[in-house]
Amino acid sequence: MSRIANASVRLPEKVELSVDGGAVRVKGPQGELEQEIHPTVEVAQEDGVVRCRPLEDSRKAVAFAGTMRSIVDNMVHGVSQGFERRLEITGVGYRADAKGATLNLQLGYSHPIAYAIPEGVTVEVEGQTNVVVRGANKELVGQVAADIRAMRPPEPYKGKGIKYADERIIRKEAKKK
Repeated sequence: MSRIANASVRLPEKVELSVDGGAVRVKGPQGELEQEIHPTVEVAQEDGVVRCRPLEDSRKAVAFAGTMRSIVDNMVHGVSQGFERRLEITGVGYRADAKGATLNLQLGYSHPIAYAIPEGVTVEVEGQTNVVVRGANKELVGQVAADIRAMRPPEPYKGKGIKYADERIIRKEAKKK
């Protein structure tokens, strides 16, 4: 059985959590997030601590309670500190530029790529080749970073493309004559 649900989530000072019917709403300095609660899980707040427990005695209910606890923990962390993913662009002539709500990328294609940045996420470009994606919603930050990486994934021969900063590309040896 899941033991993650047994752990409680501590609320920092500037974070407010409210449970309204079937949804959890968390508000903090970085923003506000809302998530529906699974019907087999109860979320309760007492003395600055949030607990998630299953309402049924089934395997699925216990698993959903652990998942809900992790989601609430990520929401609290997101509105208090935020999340970030760093990307590195490698390749001759490959570069990025952020203007307003658009990320402009030149990745060796015959045309530049304009990526519309979704609301709730900020994208910064450091020195044309380093892209930093920040936001309060962990899922959204990860999805935006994955979308940007998918535009030109790193290739194994020369290492050109967009990769996560902590990603290690296993290089292949070129074909021999």
